[in-house]
Amino acid sequence: MSGRARLAICAWAATLTAACALLPLVEPSTWFVQAAFLLAVQSGVGAAARRVPLARPLTVAAQALVTLLTLTLAFAREQAFAGLIPGPDALGHFADLLQQGGDDVSRFAIPAPLSDGIRLMLIGGVLVIGLLVDTLAVTFRSAAPAGLPLLALYSVAAGLSDNGIDWLWFLLAATGYLMLLLAEGRDRLSQWGRVFGGAPGPGGDSPGAVAPVRTGRRIGAVALGIALVVPLALPAMNGGLLDPTGRGAGSGAGGGGTISAVNPLVSLRNSLNVDEDRQVMSLRSELTDVSDLYLRIVSLDDFDGTSWKPSKRSITKVPDGVFPTPPGLGPEVGRTEFITTISTAGSFGQQWLPMPYPPSGVSIRGDWRYEPVGMTLVGDHGQNTRGLTYEVRSLRVQPTAEQLAAAPEPPPALLREYTELPDSLPEVVSSTAREVTAGADNAYDQAVALQDYFTLNGGFEYDTEVDVGSDARAIARFLRDKQGFCVHYSFAMASMARSLGIPARIAVGFAPGTPQADGTVVVGLRDAHAWPELYFEGVGWTRFEPTPTRGATPSYTVPDAVDSSQPDPARPSQAAPSEPSAEPSASESCTPERRRLGACESESPQAALDTGGDGPKWYGPVGWTLAGLGVLVLLLAPMLWRVRTRAVRLGGHGRSEAEAAPFILGVWDELTDTAWDHGIAPDESLTPRGAAERIVRLGRLGTGAAASVHRVAGPSCRAVSLDHTAPRRHSGGLW
Repeated sequence: MSGRARLAICAWAATLTAACALLPLVEPSTWFVQAAFLLAVQSGVGAAARRVPLARPLTVAAQALVTLLTLTLAFAREQAFAGLIPGPDALGHFADLLQQGGDDVSRFAIPAPLSDGIRLMLIGGVLVIGLLVDTLAVTFRSAAPAGLPLLALYSVAAGLSDNGIDWLWFLLAATGYLMLLLAEGRDRLSQWGRVFGGAPGPGGDSPGAVAPVRTGRRIGAVALGIALVVPLALPAMNGGLLDPTGRGAGSGAGGGGTISAVNPLVSLRNSLNVDEDRQVMSLRSELTDVSDLYLRIVSLDDFDGTSWKPSKRSITKVPDGVFPTPPGLGPEVGRTEFITTISTAGSFGQQWLPMPYPPSGVSIRGDWRYEPVGMTLVGDHGQNTRGLTYEVRSLRVQPTAEQLAAAPEPPPALLREYTELPDSLPEVVSSTAREVTAGADNAYDQAVALQDYFTLNGGFEYDTEVDVGSDARAIARFLRDKQGFCVHYSFAMASMARSLGIPARIAVGFAPGTPQADGTVVVGLRDAHAWPELYFEGVGWTRFEPTPTRGATPSYTVPDAVDSSQPDPARPSQAAPSEPSAEPSASESCTPERRRLGACESESPQAALDTGGDGPKWYGPVGWTLAGLGVLVLLLAPMLWRVRTRAVRLGGHGRSEAEAAPFILGVWDELTDTAWDHGIAPDESLTPRGAAERIVRLGRLGTGAAASVHRVAGPSCRAVSLDHTAPRRHSGGLW
């Protein structure tokens, strides 16, 4: 196999290994097989064109043309002439597919479904990167700069992924690139034959190019190891590529300060037992009683037996004016609309917008999208809540116990989706639910019995030191030990409700904050909370509070309550009084100076959403800058080495004959290496004059340049080349 053929295969493999980073973004991954085949066709056309041989621009043009034809055959066969030749209709179809793919990317969470638009974006992108890599590394014989498109392909995947890209994909991409460099180096070295062999072995055999190849492998292994390990030591990078938690910048527990779109419950546990509460937002509401003013961020409805997370939902443009009526809410249920103005702190950057549920309208600046099933707003293109002031119109739904008890059966589709339970759920969950609700006449009575079991008569204790748990028996351990925080209670009640046939999901957000003397309400990290929502036809999704000593017990869960606006004082609640206190609040009386000295009393530790500190730290940008410079230096290392070698060869020299000889040889080496960089491989069988004539002929040099080449190959160079017996090594020039 020729050197260029090996180089073409390595370029194809390097592109595919970098494309592996795109695999976690969509499901299923069948597009990868099609991309590999089309990329092989593209590489084969390039190899055939170079063997003819065609000029370099014609080779690239032939590959680009075949790439367009294969994409037309795969995606626009019905719109093309003869099913292959693209015309205006085919190009228009490509534009429509690309627009559809862009819309799908913004609509779906990762992993997104493999629509035709997304498939075209993936395969087309891989083919474009493959064409660039093949052109640079094989056609123009410059493998080092081919790493830039490979890095771009990997960076796109890492930027789109919610939790970053696993280190395995980086390892594959880096290995493919290093193998490409090694193949090019071996191809160049092999053309020098025995000159590079060094001293002969004991049997008189030359070791050939083994030593340089071994050195190249060692350099590649060291560079790859540094790229994997150095991020571990840099600040504010969340453990780097080898972080076992799989966190990345911008994830719920990472330094970016945004809540994870995959599993926000994890961030609740990460901020427990904070010594100092921190204000994350303040609000002013038209409600006179804010004791049950919960701020909801996102709902979790997909339960796999170990965790709750949001389902894959389509997101759309935020509706202008009034939002649609909440799912399931009938006209006979009492409701009042109120306005809440919310201001978030500069250190509070969440991807999801906190709002009282259900919202009926939002006035906010920025790039936001609307998820209609959960009635939530999610930031688009990096948008978050940091330092925002926005206005939310919400409904205060006031069902009665009688309305909830008389709720009819939910629609079959909703009942099927929101009562689904995995087979791995322990039997003790459903058996305990049946035992607790024995004697209940309807779904409402069952829900109240579950809530009372956790808050009043089940013997449970609120404990922030208990781990969340990550296996299928986490709920069973919680029901046995009867200790936990809001995640455990909401997790358990929602699962038990589903086992009874009651549609249930989990809401994540903030419990009611602390009213201030000026009429505002301050919400801190310790107000972060999770609670179950159960569905009742005619009322919709309804909040319950199973966590003892947290939040406010809903008034509609107390059937004999006279005033539905007042919670039962006998029930556990940390809700603030409806009238603001004239005394300074904890956040006002405890000044920053007293907090620094540790003179402030600490409230009881409660679950909190992690926001990644009090804002961006100085060492975060510095760490990323250093990492970027390291990658840049690694990519530019061959070019820098080539520039330095050229400077040493062409530098100043003495006037004596002994000092001039090495300089003349260095100039000749630079000439032949430069010719090699332009595709004129050296021929050691030629004399200096013959080599010079060959360079002038193949390089099509002009009169002045040809004269300069012949001067270098003059009598002085021939004399030096005959007297100089040390083996010459190529500088490894790539530019």
